[in-house]
Order: sequence, then C-alpha cells, then structure tokens
Amino acid sequence: MSEKKLVMVVDDDPDLVEAVSMKLESKDFRVAKAYDGQEAMEKIQAEKPALVILDVMMPRKNGWVVCDEIKKDEGLKDISVVMLTAVGDAVPSTSYTHHDGKTTLADDYVPKPIDMGKLMEIVDDHLGS
Repeated sequence: MSEKKLVMVVDDDPDLVEAVSMKLESKDFRVAKAYDGQEAMEKIQAEKPALVILDVMMPRKNGWVVCDEIKKDEGLKDISVVMLTAVGDAVPSTSYTHHDGKTTLADDYVPKPIDMGKLMEIVDDHLGS
C-alpha cells in the first residue's frame, strides 16, 4: 500500500479549511492546515506537501505571493498549487486583479463558493489517487 499523499489546505476561513480537510481525509489523503500565507509558507517548506489548495485573499501574505514563492523555489516547484478564488466577482472592490491571476504559476483554479466535487476531481487529476 502506498503512503497517503499530503495535501495542505490554506484559507483564512476556518470553516472552509475544516470542510475541505474532512473531504480530503474521507478520500484517504493526509491533510495539513494553514490560515494565512506566512504560516502556509513555513509549513510548506517543512512538510513538502504533494498539493496545496490555496486561497487568494489572506492576511500576512496573499495566495498569489505564496504560489509565486513555491514555483520559484527549486525544492518546492513540483508541488501542485490549486488556487481558490472569489476574486473574479470582487475585482472592483479589491486590490487583486485579473493580471495577478494570469501571471501566477498555479496549476489550477477553483472558484468560490467551492464545488467540493469539482475540487476533489482536480485533486485526483493532479495526484492520480
């Protein structure tokens, strides 16, 4: 039996982190959790997850920055990054732009509110579970 793959869930909404984590655990993944971008980077560097589910709008460091740091780090660049974004609807009221999304190196995107089935399909696509 192969070792369970580690997926990190990063969002400043604890309820969302818990819901996604429970779904991943039910699919036999190990889960790590972080609640802002700075905490996420520290844990990603320490734990090297196979995939990171990453919110865009977070305190201390936003998701675009975290994704950029992962993809530019030789030791982390092979980690799959799935961005969670409600930014499309909120662009006029935020400092985030579509340009940020187009220039990031994320492997995939899931809009908020999250379709859990779609998110699990994307995780399976990237990790081949």
